Amino acid sequence: MQDPIEMTTISGEKVEYQNWKTAFSISNDTVRLVVSTEVGPRILFYGFRGEENEFYEIPEQSGLGDDRIFRVYGGHRLWVSPEVARTYYPDNVPVDVRRQGEGFVFAAPPESEHPSTNLQKEIEIQLAKTGTRVSVTHRIRNLGKRATRMAPWALSVMAGGGRAILPLPPRAPVAPNRLLPEGVLSLWCYTDLADPRWRIGTKYIQLLQAKDSAHRFKEQMGGIFNPFGWGAYFRNGHLFVKKARVETGAKYPDFGCNFEVYTNEHSLELETLGPLRNLKPRETAEHVEHWWLFRNIEAGEAEGWIDSVIVPLIQAAE
Repeated sequence: MQDPIEMTTISGEKVEYQNWKTAFSISNDTVRLVVSTEVGPRILFYGFRGEENEFYEIPEQSGLGDDRIFRVYGGHRLWVSPEVARTYYPDNVPVDVRRQGEGFVFAAPPESEHPSTNLQKEIEIQLAKTGTRVSVTHRIRNLGKRATRMAPWALSVMAGGGRAILPLPPRAPVAPNRLLPEGVLSLWCYTDLADPRWRIGTKYIQLLQAKDSAHRFKEQMGGIFNPFGWGAYFRNGHLFVKKARVETGAKYPDFGCNFEVYTNEHSLELETLGPLRNLKPRETAEHVEHWWLFRNIEAGEAEGWIDSVIVPLIQAAE
C-alpha cells in the first residue's frame, strides 16, 4: 500500500503503523515522522531513523477511533485553551491529507457534532531536506456564527524517563527600574513544588518524569511566561527542543503562560500556547513550533550542565 511522494531528499508515503491500518510517514536522511490519518491530526512518531520514538504512545489506544470517545493516544496534538469541556472534543475520525508547497497538511473535519465547537483544526508539517528540523504549523478555524475566546495549544507527549527544561526570566538585583514582576508561575490544584520531580533553580525550571512517584499526586503541572521561547526534553542522551514565537505584550492563557509542562506516571508533556484572542467567524488562529533533535548528549542535571551543554545547542538551532 505504498503511495510515495518524492520531494528531493524528503519522502512521504502511506504506511501501516502499529495497529493503525493507514498512517503517513515523512522522512529525510536523518529523522522520521509518522502522522495518523485515521484520527487526529496527531503526529504519533518523531525520532531518528531506525531508532525509538521520542514521543509516548498509549499502546491500548492504538488503532481505536471512529466513535465519540476522547482518547489521548500520545504523540503530538493540537488543543484549544483554556481547558474546558470543548477542549476534549474527540478528534478520532479520519483526516484529509494534502501537499502544500514543500509540506504536508493534515486537516480534521469541522467539529460539528455534539458538543459542537464549530472549530476546524489542521497541522502542516515541513521537514528540512536534511537534519532534524521540523516546522509544525497549527491552525484553528472558526466555522461558527459567533466569535469565540481561545488560544492554540500544542502538546508534545514525550516518552517517560526524561526531564523537561524551561528557562526563567533573567535574574537581577533590586533597583529603582526593577520594581515590577518579571514573570509568572502558574500552579494547578495538584501542583506540589515539594515533589522531588521539580527542580526549581535560579535560571531554569526542570520537571522529571518518574514511573513510580511516592509523592501525594501522580500528576504535576506548571506553567510560566517564557521570554526566550524555547523548551527542551532530555532523555537517554537525546535532546528534543521546541521553539515558538513570543508575542511581547500579548495576553496568554492560564494567568499568562506561553509554556507549560505536565507529567504523570507514564509520560511528560512539553507544551506551548499562543496568545488569547477573540476568533471571529471565518478567522484562523495560527501557532508555529520548530523542532530539533540531538543525540549523544552528555547527561547532567545542574544548571551549569544546562548552561554549558544544552543552551549552546539551542542557540545554534536555527
